[in-house]
Amino acid sequence: MFFHDFQWHRTISKKQHNAYLRDTTHKVCGHSTEDRRQPGEPPVENGWIPYLGCALQFGANPLEFLRSRQKKYGHIFTCKIAGQYVHFLCDPFSYHSVIRQGRHLDWKKFHFDASAKAFGHESMDPSHGYTTENLHQTFLKTLQGDALSSLIDTMMENLQSTMLQSGMLKAETSKWQSDGIFAFCYKTMFEAGYLTLFGKDLDGDQSIARQQAQKALVLNALENFKEFDKIFPALIAGLPIHVFKSAHSARENLAKTMLHENLSKRTNVSDLVSLRMLLNDTLSTFNELSKARTHVAILWASQANTLPATFWTLFYMIRCPAAMKAASEEVRRMFESSNQKVDPPNSRLVLTREQLDNMPVLDSVIKEAMRLSSASLNVRMAKSDFLLHLDNKESYHIRKDDVIALYPPMIHFDPEVYDNPLTYKYDRYLDENGQEKTSFYRNGRKLRYYYMPFGSGVTKCPGRFFAVHEIKQFLCLLLAYFEMELLDSDVKEPPLDQSRAGLGVLQPTYDVDFRYRLKFH
Repeated sequence: MFFHDFQWHRTISKKQHNAYLRDTTHKVCGHSTEDRRQPGEPPVENGWIPYLGCALQFGANPLEFLRSRQKKYGHIFTCKIAGQYVHFLCDPFSYHSVIRQGRHLDWKKFHFDASAKAFGHESMDPSHGYTTENLHQTFLKTLQGDALSSLIDTMMENLQSTMLQSGMLKAETSKWQSDGIFAFCYKTMFEAGYLTLFGKDLDGDQSIARQQAQKALVLNALENFKEFDKIFPALIAGLPIHVFKSAHSARENLAKTMLHENLSKRTNVSDLVSLRMLLNDTLSTFNELSKARTHVAILWASQANTLPATFWTLFYMIRCPAAMKAASEEVRRMFESSNQKVDPPNSRLVLTREQLDNMPVLDSVIKEAMRLSSASLNVRMAKSDFLLHLDNKESYHIRKDDVIALYPPMIHFDPEVYDNPLTYKYDRYLDENGQEKTSFYRNGRKLRYYYMPFGSGVTKCPGRFFAVHEIKQFLCLLLAYFEMELLDSDVKEPPLDQSRAGLGVLQPTYDVDFRYRLKFH
């Protein structure tokens, strides 16, 4: 509905993208351009443009840039980017030297600074004095363990309501309906995810008029989210949000709906948001608007990568008959084993956390799509001078305030790790017994780190389990309720929008049309 006139374009200009590269390294590095590398430190490439250094080359194609420099310099090297130095570690067998180096390396500063800059709230870093909340522990407590089961149950209910009762289906349900895959995933997953985290605003009134008002609120939030998300890379680059009047207005509109006085009136608010409201009120000195902006940050974190990940998973699955067949069979067996009859819209399907955890085909389908589409940059900053020991027994001096970066696509697209890495193989993560495959090798050695779309070590996304489960639920319901097919069975894979490289899962540069209709069992 709102996505038929969606304009596909690069999120930020080349100039803004270069600003992103410059500012990212500036925030986490402390060297000036006069610094000279010392004996025992990694080899340096200063680039051929004064000050910018390697920024343009890296930004144009990070994977190819890093591959060529690895071939030239070895497993670790330093690039000057906009007058700053960044150490890139390219040996996956040495990743643990960085991931486990908590004593010397810090990951929080970049995340805290980026959030405050993009969302406009005061710093969430307890050392800055605005709050004493341990945000990471809040996320772990409310997104994992026992809390995860409650989120899964609520998401399952909201997904079915969104798919079957909120205008996604026309009156004549036997007829095919067409949409863009990205548009369909975006509006379905956004609405269900929004309601799951932030609850409903029905005040006990279940009338059609009240439900329509609820729908309008969510769709308005969706439009504001979309407008804000378009310029997110520019905000991370350091450009002030006031430059983007419509995006600034969209962010503030989202914040107004998340003022505590408004959230407190909603029902079925998640433990995550309820606890964050409590801790904002009791442990912080934030004003009411700043508190609301921290909730906008949660909304963005819960949606920005899940939405494109859902698109790529569904797109690749629909385009691969073998994947569709295997996934459909796994979903059919799961519902049959729990004696559930698929009868839309008269039934409500239930999938427990344990059932979702026992779906290796869907696991593999999701992992393969994310392997092909994720482009996160894992960064750590040195808290003090130290010696970094690599797997090949070499050691390098790292200075305080240096940044060390890992770029997981170097593993994800390594032909020595993944055969034909550019090719989609839905069963790539299944072993010969049809169960999860965890053994991947490089040069005959087993890899500890072979799949890293969610980050690494303590910086792993705390909501990764919920993200995977909600994509699984989405696929299960689609496969159970609907027939689906591409409008063009020979459609090419849309290119990845590289303007968001470093931020997570990349969006497609354009949408792909498909059609769907209810099955009649």
